[in-house]
Amino acid sequence: MAISEEQVKHVAKLAKLSFSDDELQDFTVQLGKIIDMVETLGEVDTEGVPFTSNVVDTINVLRKDEAAEGWNRDELMRNVPESENGFIKVPAIIDNGEAGA
Repeated sequence: MAISEEQVKHVAKLAKLSFSDDELQDFTVQLGKIIDMVETLGEVDTEGVPFTSNVVDTINVLRKDEAAEGWNRDELMRNVPESENGFIKVPAIIDNGEAGA
């Protein structure tokens, strides 16, 4: 499957990345090769092959979940540059489903 430079530009915009024209060409070629490799893997017959979730026999050691006293909200809010209605106010990074410029 070929990927176009426009598609790479779109993904880069969503990821808030910018590329020079040379980088854009390089990434377009690289992403095309990655997509081709994934499509090749999709052609492999995996019928009857058991699902592998982990190749290493590891056991998670979890601590007991215990409630602990939290921080004082007023004290924490003194450290934020801007707040509104008791929440930290941050700049918008998404507008109409698109990443901001």
